[in-house]
Amino acid sequence: MKNHKRYFTSIAALAILATACEDGEGMTEADVEVPEGYELSAGTATNFLTSSFAYDTDADWLSGEYQKRFTRGDRLYDDALTSSNGYGGGLGPVYAGYSCGSCHHNAGRTKPAVWTQNSKGEYGSGDYGFSAMLVYVTRRNGAFFQDYGRVLHDQAIYGVKPEGKLKVEWQYMKGLFPDGEEYELCLPKYTITEWYADSIKPDDLFCTVRQPLRHVGLGQMMALDQEEIEALARKSNYPEYGISGRCNYINERGRLRLGLSGNKAHHADLTVELGFSSDMGATNSRYPEEICEGQSQMQQGSMMGLTYDQLDVSTEDMENVDLYLHCLSVPARRNTTDPVVKKGEQMFNKAKCQLCHVATLHTKPRGATLLNGTNIPWLGSQTIHPYSDFLLHDMGSETMGAGLNDNYVSGLARGNEWRTTPLWGIGLQEKVNGHTYFLHDGRARNLTEAILWHGGEGEASKNIFINMSKDERSALIKFLESL
Repeated sequence: MKNHKRYFTSIAALAILATACEDGEGMTEADVEVPEGYELSAGTATNFLTSSFAYDTDADWLSGEYQKRFTRGDRLYDDALTSSNGYGGGLGPVYAGYSCGSCHHNAGRTKPAVWTQNSKGEYGSGDYGFSAMLVYVTRRNGAFFQDYGRVLHDQAIYGVKPEGKLKVEWQYMKGLFPDGEEYELCLPKYTITEWYADSIKPDDLFCTVRQPLRHVGLGQMMALDQEEIEALARKSNYPEYGISGRCNYINERGRLRLGLSGNKAHHADLTVELGFSSDMGATNSRYPEEICEGQSQMQQGSMMGLTYDQLDVSTEDMENVDLYLHCLSVPARRNTTDPVVKKGEQMFNKAKCQLCHVATLHTKPRGATLLNGTNIPWLGSQTIHPYSDFLLHDMGSETMGAGLNDNYVSGLARGNEWRTTPLWGIGLQEKVNGHTYFLHDGRARNLTEAILWHGGEGEASKNIFINMSKDERSALIKFLESL
């Protein structure tokens, strides 16, 4: 268990907190002593860690049976699935990751193999292990291929072939800021090799790649006051900057719901069941069929004695993982008294970044409810600072000759629309995961490149940033690193 107790006003506050949690009541922000130079990011679920555990630590209001369930969920999240694992089984026959933690190391984002495997940035033929990326493949008309689902599974259990391998080629594009400082952007071109079935012609293929999302503040996101988000959509119209955000609505669990989760706000929950099924090939009550149902892989597995007539992961186990994700704490803002950070916040606002990366939101009074009905009330009635409006925005089809449009439609979200990325904890990603690859597919190698990839509704902010002085740009990056 990764449990690191933090700052409280007194020892008595701990005793009060433990009792309150058992009674269904939580601590308030007044109970938390904030160290100098820090600010609360997620109310009472804020931690003050700057270590590799900054994303992967439970909130201090957790205790009793909830703490035990958190630990069980944490273990299942990190443990590799096998057919004999005491905390779950059923890996494969084909899969993209062998556990949640294999792609979300320390509840963050594992280094993408397309950057780390070799100097060419390729991941494909050869025994390189898994890519730590999700690869979506569709026809150009949006339909799925008969022998493949929505996700390309590049790994398989013994005796079964992976569905294919991802290969990436990079085009490097250089540019100059007005003050003469150079920068470089990297445009990826994705192809698939080693198809398990018939090869798919490139002119009939849309391929979009996603690096893992950081699992920071997911509980707070699911507890958001949705009326506040919808109100932001109604007033998120700044024609002078070309900004107009909108909600994504998704048909899930038999009803139309507001999308909050995922790169395109295309899910209304934390997709625990979908993750087990699609990413790891583990069947469950919501997705009882094998992810490769209908493929020749099923016949090969049957010949090897594998059976497919039982669910691999129980609903109880999945809800424990859901509880783990909801009850993770969020790292506090740091260095808030640093003059450079203060200047950087001014530059952030000067560039109008705050119009989409909204600093302050609120959670609804009753908190959040897990996938099997358990309520987490301590997430309720909190003031939080995610630096996101959780709305869809057009990020442009053309940026330096190449845009962020991935041609992948998700709910109401078009290919060029993306949910505003929450920025809390972003400055600790290098400490937690050892890299600074950003954007949906990791093409940005640092925060400066991430800003320079903004197009569409982000074009005006990007241009303001480009025309700042070097000191002003550096200060803005310093501010982002404080979040």
